[in-house]
Amino acid sequence: MYQAIIPVSDHEILLPLFGPRDRNVRLIRESLDVSILARDGEIRVEGPEDNVAQATAVIEQLKRQLSRRGALEPDDVAQAMARVTGDLRDAADVPAIEVMQAGREVRPRTLGQARYVEAISKHDLTFVVGPAGTGKTYLAVAMAVAALKKEKIRKIVLVRPAVEAGESLGFLPGDLAAKINPYLRPLLDALHEMIDYEQFRRYMEQDVIEVIPLAYMRGRTLNEAFIILDEAQNTTVAQMKMFLTRMGAMSKIVVAGDTTQIDLPAHQANGLIDAVHRLESIEGFARVELGETDIVRHRLVQDIVRAYEDRPGAKPAKSRRR
Repeated sequence: MYQAIIPVSDHEILLPLFGPRDRNVRLIRESLDVSILARDGEIRVEGPEDNVAQATAVIEQLKRQLSRRGALEPDDVAQAMARVTGDLRDAADVPAIEVMQAGREVRPRTLGQARYVEAISKHDLTFVVGPAGTGKTYLAVAMAVAALKKEKIRKIVLVRPAVEAGESLGFLPGDLAAKINPYLRPLLDALHEMIDYEQFRRYMEQDVIEVIPLAYMRGRTLNEAFIILDEAQNTTVAQMKMFLTRMGAMSKIVVAGDTTQIDLPAHQANGLIDAVHRLESIEGFARVELGETDIVRHRLVQDIVRAYEDRPGAKPAKSRRR
């Protein structure tokens, strides 16, 4: 067992360096298989020699960033680790995604997102699994819009299963379009950020952009299309097979889901989990897993996700009788 000691002259940097609930050092510990302790004005790192050297280099980088900026961003640890280990490039090295909204471009903000964008560009079928807020849908839509802008495809098809998240929406007023709109709203919101309103309206009228429930995909073959299946954790095995076999010539598919938010009945086999295992040996298939360090929403979202992972079966307190 090898040990390295990092001196800490200012005790006040330990809290932001270690992160809320030791989030930053826990990621380093788990990734590099080392132990990290702060004691008596120093940080002690123990483990295999190569791992300790890498962990020490990561901590030194974080210390420098902290002293320069006064705070650490959620993805700073992952980026520092990637630079030290050489496993991944910096997210900033990935070219911006050119969308149609004037003066706007989309960039991956974490290394996981950078890996996701590269997987989409290099593969015709990409599965991405990760928690809320990691940009699964947003980046896929951006890649689709960029492909349309460059005329690599002729059509964007955004698909979502109409499965209710514990609520009954069957009696909502309005026609079919009004009833399914709540399911498709996240996809429409992403599109509105990337395409000018008038252009978006024309694309919808011309059927260049189609936003539909999964059930409406049956019997179709889509050529030269960029097809995105959102909320894929709510598909059955049969639905997933049906969806994947809609793929036509010169098309690309992205399947995105969060396996911690499944709304299917407990006895129902899950199409996303099943497909990931079935397809892993197929050429042209890519699987990307995003984690809590890839969450780019409000800073609290990371802690919320971790709280539910740490206590998956927490029971509500019993109410007192009055």
